[in-house]
Amino acid sequence: MKNYSPSTVRDRAKTLRYFLAWAEERAITKPAEVTVAVLERYQRFMYYASDEKGKRLSFRSQSHRLMALRVLFRWLVRERVIEMSPAEQIELPRPEYRLPKDILTAGQVESILGACDVTTDPGLRDRAIIELLYSSGLRRFEVCTLKLWDVDTDERTVTVRQGKGKKDRIVPMGERAASWIRKYIDEARPRLATEPDSGHLFLTIFHQGLVAERVSDIVRAAAKAAGLKRTISAHVFRHTMATMMLDGGADIRFVQAMLGHANLSTTEIYTRVAIRKLKLVHEISHPGSKLQRVDAAAVTQDVEEMLEKEALLSSLAAEESNEL
Repeated sequence: MKNYSPSTVRDRAKTLRYFLAWAEERAITKPAEVTVAVLERYQRFMYYASDEKGKRLSFRSQSHRLMALRVLFRWLVRERVIEMSPAEQIELPRPEYRLPKDILTAGQVESILGACDVTTDPGLRDRAIIELLYSSGLRRFEVCTLKLWDVDTDERTVTVRQGKGKKDRIVPMGERAASWIRKYIDEARPRLATEPDSGHLFLTIFHQGLVAERVSDIVRAAAKAAGLKRTISAHVFRHTMATMMLDGGADIRFVQAMLGHANLSTTEIYTRVAIRKLKLVHEISHPGSKLQRVDAAAVTQDVEEMLEKEALLSSLAAEESNEL
């Protein structure tokens, strides 16, 4: 009724089932039996609990599960099942602001792209997908839902329909990504498609549209073939694209538009990874950033460099002020 996406509904139901299972084990079966003390016990349980992979639940996951309970009990109050919501009195864990775990270098990206066997139809498709991930920073499910008419290789634009939050947006893609997508459409896709054609841009060897998990498999296989030791996800290319754009001097609001973030604060995390300007300022301003020179000629040169660097610092400060 509220027009949530199917994935949001599935995630909310899964999150609530965790609590229902925990409560049932403790003979708590009615909403009225759930008190503040009960929820505090559940919160302590989550602190020591592990997820399906055996890892400790992050504070973000714990907070997510408690927020789902708040929504549930607010609904129960509105429906007059209970008089007050015990979940409102639970203090949520402080959020963590962690940096993206993996950011690829340009060389690593090129090695992954080069590992795709473009002599085969699936390999050509994989190259086009990874080029698009790297160039435009799309989410994997956004790649899967693309239709042929959503991509304009002449104008080099991609129309993302019903992205996260059910929002449409148009993003640019690079010339190289556009050329590989055109090559895939002209050479490989006709052999992967069958009538009636679903219109999906990227197809499997079974003539069906890709699913998000398959995009992850494609990226992992290419990274492994390229010799990268760590596991690479499709989302890493999104992190890499945003970081490289900011390092290249892009305004953060343009990166926000590329990524489709509703709030600028979500995009700001990449400014902590893109430290080109910070490194330059440190090199200019910190006396211990370089080995000291002792000869007179070097001292004269240092004075000249200092004047140049002061001018550059002023320029960088003005640029940073404009970005803020």
